[in-house]
Amino acid sequence: MEQIEVGDIFIVTDENDQEQELEVLGTMDVEGSVYVAVGFVEEIAKDTTGDVDIFFLKVEEDGELSEIETDEEFNKVSAAFETMVDKEQ
Repeated sequence: MEQIEVGDIFIVTDENDQEQELEVLGTMDVEGSVYVAVGFVEEIAKDTTGDVDIFFLKVEEDGELSEIETDEEFNKVSAAFETMVDKEQ
């Protein structure tokens, strides 16, 4: 898999075998691991002024994406993303 960049769109299959398009909203390095913040393309297109659900995925060494497995890891990534957004505003 190529390097993931902000604006990239990819398709995932959910637990109901429905395909969903996700857009990369941000990338960040947290304690030596790379993570991406993603949101549903359909939701982003509809609601450009309100809150959009954001999900974090870990980029594995082979470039594949995986779910964050622990609350501790999620909290670290979430805090890093909030800090990144605050710096951009």
